[in-house]
Formats: sequence, structure tokens, C-alpha cells
Amino acid sequence: MTSPTPRLPVISLRNLPVNLFAAVMSISGLALAWRCSAHQFHTPIWISHGIGLVAVVVFFLLSIAYLAKILKHPEVVKNEFNHPIAGNFFGTFNIAVLLLSAVISPYGIAASKVVWTLGSIGTVALGFTIVSRLFRGKIDAGHAVPAWLIPGVATLDITVAGGTMPMAWARELNLFALAVGTIVALVFFTMIVSRLIHHHEGLATGMVPSLMILIAPFEVGFQAYTNFTRKVDDFAAMLFYSGLFLFLILVFKVFRRSIPFAAGWWAVGFPLAALANSALKYAAAVQLWPLDGLAIALLAFLSLVIVVLFIRTLHIILNGSLLRA
Repeated sequence: MTSPTPRLPVISLRNLPVNLFAAVMSISGLALAWRCSAHQFHTPIWISHGIGLVAVVVFFLLSIAYLAKILKHPEVVKNEFNHPIAGNFFGTFNIAVLLLSAVISPYGIAASKVVWTLGSIGTVALGFTIVSRLFRGKIDAGHAVPAWLIPGVATLDITVAGGTMPMAWARELNLFALAVGTIVALVFFTMIVSRLIHHHEGLATGMVPSLMILIAPFEVGFQAYTNFTRKVDDFAAMLFYSGLFLFLILVFKVFRRSIPFAAGWWAVGFPLAALANSALKYAAAVQLWPLDGLAIALLAFLSLVIVVLFIRTLHIILNGSLLRA
């Protein structure tokens, strides 16, 4: 008897993960952090400009690729969207759009307004869809993973990116987003932590990096709250320190060599970007040298992580493993 011919791996756009838009979020967050550093520590502003340009280019390339996937494999995208876990990652596209509106704001406020408005509409629509789906019931508690936080964080990012938008109606939209994002993030955070504590089955190895998303509601919440109220008060400080405490716990659980690299590793980028931006903003408000040192250390750590993620992602793109089934 002849042995069966081994099945060769297939490289196809159908395998392009939507969570790769987290790369745009992460790079945009890095650009905004270096912009904040330029104002506070007088670092060269061209660093922020260059990183922002990379974020825009990556977004357009990734959008074209994913649009091709939608046109060629609509059933795959539909199944991905309806999945109780993977569907939440569609929020990374909306967050990317919102953050890019902040990245491009110094170059054209009119374009920034348009991009922010489109991102806000998409974010509210996706949040409504995801939360409505959960209210149907019969959801497996094992599906309560950190990715569930993405729709809530996305809603908060409306206010993060648009807290200073000058349109008369923007204030009410920002207030609505702040309210909805806070409730959704709070409820989902509780469900996720309860699952992590009480269920014997831990997260799959490939999902361990997503644990870092647990700090996002606090740090994105800090950004949204301070952008809306235009002040850094004690409540904002509580949000910042809560996220920092979780980061110190999770960093040793997430950054382990035993976890193989994949596109899902970008889940660590945007929460770290939110933490670094919050640290810079909080340090500027409090004016204490230890907080300045913390902000600089977090910015350096974020920069190193993003560079490593970017290089390793280019590697898996070039060797074909990103799109290989």
C-alpha cells in the first residue's frame, strides 16, 4: 500500500487575521506617546511624525488586504464576525481609525474630523451589535476572554481621540461614548476576571498575550476621562494606578519565551501604548521626578516592544506563515 500524500500547507488571504489591525492601534499609540514626550521632555518631534506615517501606511496596506479577503472569502469573514471570541477583534479596525484621527490632527483638522466621525459611527454600531448578541443568552462562560473588552475600550476611544473636537454635537457624543464604554468595560471586566479565577481551564497558549488587554479599560478610561473633563484629578489618578498595578502583575505572565509568536501578540501593544500615554500625561500633571522616570521607562519599554513586534511580523509575512493554514 502507498502512504497518503501529505497535505501541503495553503497560503491564502482567507487566513489573514482581523486582529492584525491591533498593529495599527499599537503603532498609532506609540506615535501619540512620542508626541506627548516631545511636548514634555522636548524629544525630537520627527520621531512621532515618522511613527505616525508608518501607522497610516500599515493601515492602508492592511485595509486593502482585508478588503480583498472580504471580496474573495465573504463566508470566512462572516464566520469570523459571528464567532463569540474572534468577532470582538473587529473592534480593532474601529479603534485604529479613531487613533489615526488623532495622529493626523496636526496636519489637517478637517480630515481628522471626518476620520473621527466615521470611526465613531463604526464603533457605536459594532458595540451595539456585540452587546446585543450577548443578550441573546446561551453564551459559554469559557468564551469570556480579554478580547471581550475590545468593544468597550473602542467606545472609550471615541472620547480619547475626540475629546477636544470642536463640533457642537461632539460633546454629547463623547459623553455618550464615555458612559457606554465605562459600563460595558466594567461589566465585561468583571465577567472575564471571574472566569479566569474560577474556571479550571486556563487561556490557550496563543491567547495569553491578550491578558494585557485587562489594563486597557483603566488606562484608556484615564485618557477618555481626562480628555473630556480637561483635568487630571484624584479619580483619574485611581484609574491610572489601577492599570499600572495590573500591568506589574501581568507583565511576568505574558512576556515568556514559551509562548510562540503570532499575530495575536499585537494584543500587548495597544494596552501598553495606553499605559505609556497615561503615564506621560499623569507625570506632566503631578510634576514629580519619580513619575517622570516611570513615564520615560514605560515609553522606552513600549518602543522596544513595538519594534520587536514589527520586525517579527515582517518575518512571518515574508516567510508566508502569517497566511498559512
